[in-house]
Amino acid sequence: MIEVENLEAGYGETPVLREVSLRLAANETVAVIGANGAGKSTLVAALCGLLPVRAGRIVHLGTDVTRLPAHKRVRRGIGVVLEGRHVFGPMTARQHLALGSLGAREGEKRFGVDDVLALFPFLGERLDDRVELMSGGEQQMVALGRALLLQPQLLILDEPSTGLSPLVVKQIMGTIGALRARGMGILLVEQNVALAAEVADRAYVLSVGRVVHEVHKGEWAGFLADDSLVNTYLGG
Repeated sequence: MIEVENLEAGYGETPVLREVSLRLAANETVAVIGANGAGKSTLVAALCGLLPVRAGRIVHLGTDVTRLPAHKRVRRGIGVVLEGRHVFGPMTARQHLALGSLGAREGEKRFGVDDVLALFPFLGERLDDRVELMSGGEQQMVALGRALLLQPQLLILDEPSTGLSPLVVKQIMGTIGALRARGMGILLVEQNVALAAEVADRAYVLSVGRVVHEVHKGEWAGFLADDSLVNTYLGG
């Protein structure tokens, strides 16, 4: 579904990402894990077109999208929920979902408002409430719903558990499982490695802008038990 080859990106004169390569197939959930400052959010920005790429390639469904602007990547089926949710406080949940529908890619419609409400039943009762009056977990669900209505084939989630209660995090992780069951590819960028291990098939470990380790399918238990790896690359 997406292949990243020797990606280099950064801010100003200093590269943050150096020769980052990864791949994700359809119907697969892959995590990118790493400590604060590893370059995870920079990677997200480069993948979704918010940060120019200096070198390397991003190939989505066989097409090189490295130089495409963000809105054209959305049209090609790459959706993202950025860290911090980026919702608009004075707007209602209904208005946020309408924004997603307006920006949706052309072609097969896989998600409608009814599908979003089935995933997040609370929204049915609060569609006309301003988002600024909602909790962080509720805002995250609004942001997810808005992204799903863009009709993505690939959904990138940047630190979706940040600042949320354990109960809400469990709900979000359950949603990831439901989306995967519907055939969506998911790239989960997450500092909480134990959480990533619950839902991801495999993972890439990012440290100081480089992929330093890959956790293959079936290797999660061994990786988490290896204190030297966890302490070196994830901060313990």
